[in-house]
Amino acid sequence: MSEPPRFDRGHTDDLMSFLAASPTPYHAVANAAERLEKAGFRQVAETDAWDGTAGGKYVLRGGAIIAWYVPEGAEAHTPFRIVGAHTDSPTLRVKPRPDSGAHGWRQVAVEIYGGPLLNSWLDRDLGLAGRLSLRDGTTCLVDVDRPLLRVPQLAIHLDRAVNSDGLKLDKQRHMQPVWGLGEDVRDGDLIAFLEETAGLPDGSVTGWDLMVHPVEPPAYLGRDRELVAGPRMDNLLSVHAGTAALAAVAGHGSGLSYIPVLAAFDHEENGSQSDTGADGPLLGSVLERSVHARGGSLEDRARALAGTVCLSSDTGHAVHPNYAERHDPTHHPRVDGGPLLKVNVNNRYATDGSGRAVFAAACEKAGVPFQTFVSNNAMPCGTTIGPITAARHGIRTVDIGVAILSMHSVRELCGAMDPYLLANALTAFLEG
Repeated sequence: MSEPPRFDRGHTDDLMSFLAASPTPYHAVANAAERLEKAGFRQVAETDAWDGTAGGKYVLRGGAIIAWYVPEGAEAHTPFRIVGAHTDSPTLRVKPRPDSGAHGWRQVAVEIYGGPLLNSWLDRDLGLAGRLSLRDGTTCLVDVDRPLLRVPQLAIHLDRAVNSDGLKLDKQRHMQPVWGLGEDVRDGDLIAFLEETAGLPDGSVTGWDLMVHPVEPPAYLGRDRELVAGPRMDNLLSVHAGTAALAAVAGHGSGLSYIPVLAAFDHEENGSQSDTGADGPLLGSVLERSVHARGGSLEDRARALAGTVCLSSDTGHAVHPNYAERHDPTHHPRVDGGPLLKVNVNNRYATDGSGRAVFAAACEKAGVPFQTFVSNNAMPCGTTIGPITAARHGIRTVDIGVAILSMHSVRELCGAMDPYLLANALTAFLEG
């Protein structure tokens, strides 16, 4: 095994900046693209003809990014090594008619996206961000990163049994945030406010994809700052690590026996069935076009995919000190213990024995320890883009991730060193 990498807090500092600057999938892919541009990658349009030249390229579509690096001398049938992740997180998303209110309160109508821990959104200072579609056919990003909204909890005096019977939240009635006062609620007020905020002409916005986010920044926590608390770690932690790994491998230039790829999809939290989700055509289209751009045939594509491996990187569950009985008794992953190898024999995760060997080899090369996660038999197991990627493309896939607490909360918790260890393991994997 190689010498373990010396912990570089700079990587975790950069992760925290990435989380703060990426309140939506659209912002996340824009920030990933900016990092890749600095590493020499260039954007290609799906509507253009592609060439087979060496170098780094990427495609942006909505809240998804696919980036790849073709080394000098790569053949049409050269296989890929893919780091897969997702850009979306559970949140509250603005409805088509956003302006509502009652009893002198102005409110924003929201819909629940994914499976958030609803109670974690209560009594938080919340901002609003997303993508605005304009009358001229263009789009722009907007981020109101200041306290703008709040979902107020009912006072204990009006719910005396809340601490004994538990908090019960109705998704429709109890999760609508307030953002001001006034009896006269007019359609268009929120969008007019965002037009003014973004410096856009009145009436220029004709469509929107907006979501609520906490404005409290990520922070180190603990006596020795050994923990990180922050939003959207599931799964921007993996997007950030994959971006850093791809940029590092591209910086090595020649000598790669695989084509390294980052595939960061949207809509994992609600099933991945979209044109930007893992169950959509985007990844397959990019890989096939890359093969054809290098003069490849259908046979070359089949050969390339047969030798391809994907690491599906998503966060996993660290053992919770207050709920240890919820975990498998022989598998207690710890924060800062290295990335997780996630296993489920019913294919909720795509890992098998041969995939374990691939990941073990990458961790050994990087000098990174790893742990194994498996669910308690009495608890349902979640899933990832891993099984979808394996089934849709016939690609050998391995599910991995970083152990965290408070998954799907507004504010999740991980070890300060684990993101750096994950990035090192992903770099070694992409190198082949």
